[in-house]
Amino acid sequence: MAFYENTIIAKQDLAEKEIKIIKDKYNEVINTSSGKVVKIEEWGLLNLANKIKNYKKGFYIHYKFEGNKDTINNIEKTIKVDSSIIRYLTVKYKKLDVTNEFFKKAAK
Repeated sequence: MAFYENTIIAKQDLAEKEIKIIKDKYNEVINTSSGKVVKIEEWGLLNLANKIKNYKKGFYIHYKFEGNKDTINNIEKTIKVDSSIIRYLTVKYKKLDVTNEFFKKAAK
């Protein structure tokens, strides 16, 4: 099994309840298709560099997981059908970094 990171950008106008449903949905997709979620990070509502489908912001959810080709195929198939996702990116790694959270909001 290989290590992957998958970042999903959801529409900015979704409610928190819908964001939680999306997060749980893709967690379930990974776990049921012979994968194992190592870590889920919610980066929150961030500005996009360019408009995507007339959206200036998006809600970012980042998954770190172990999986294989079937896991990736199932995730991407589910994302392409989901109308609340505006963009996604999946990257393969040799080793996952689970200690650093780059978009974590600093406590004031």
